[in-house]
Amino acid sequence: RDTMHTYLLEYIKIHKISLEQDLAELADEMDSLDMNSKDFVELDFEYNNVSGQIMALGHILEYALELERNQNAN
Repeated sequence: RDTMHTYLLEYIKIHKISLEQDLAELADEMDSLDMNSKDFVELDFEYNNVSGQIMALGHILEYALELERNQNAN
C-alpha cells in the first residue's frame, strides 16, 4: 500500500482517539453542571457534535480497512 494511504489511515486513527478523549472530557464537565444550565446545554450540543464526528470517522475507518483487507487478499 502506498505511503499516502498509510499516512491517511494513521491520521484518522489518531484523530478518532483524540476526539474520544475530548468526548470523555466533555462528559466529565457536564457531570459537574446543572442539567438546566446554559453551560450544560452548550456542552451537550458540543458532546453530540463530537460524538457524531467519532461515528463518522469510525465508519470511514472501517470501510478503508475493509478495502485494505480485500486488496491484500487479492
